[in-house]
Amino acid sequence: MNIWPIGELLPHAGGMIMLDAMIEADEERIMCTRTIRPGGLLNDADGHLPAWCGVELMAQCVAAWAGWQAKREQRPVRLGFLLGTRHYRCDVDAFRAGSELVIEAVRSFHDDNGMAMFLCRIDAAGTHAEAGLTVFSPPDSDAFFASTAQGQTHA
Repeated sequence: MNIWPIGELLPHAGGMIMLDAMIEADEERIMCTRTIRPGGLLNDADGHLPAWCGVELMAQCVAAWAGWQAKREQRPVRLGFLLGTRHYRCDVDAFRAGSELVIEAVRSFHDDNGMAMFLCRIDAAGTHAEAGLTVFSPPDSDAFFASTAQGQTHA
């Protein structure tokens, strides 16, 4: 298994990258980490990351899986979109400063048009969150955006 720096797997830059590292991946799943540090872009005054940010951590974990797949196949990393979240549950109001989170995404569905579903979870000492994410990554994002701009719809 090849492990790339997280910045090479995501179509994000700078402070928008919310994950620290990819630690494990295979054909169906990926595990990433994040240590909550005060002063982050979305942290509260106490340095904690609000629990609602867990959805973005999960989405970035899914994006890292897609980037890992692309790198393995020597393709460019593509843009993707979070279309929906099902049943997000988190047993804390915020991920506490200093917490070391492990974020996991497991693919449960994927089609040839770029639609996919992942079951995701976040675990840390005394913390658990989970959700199902529906994502879309068009096979050719330039063509997708060009046709969308011209008013065409995609089925």
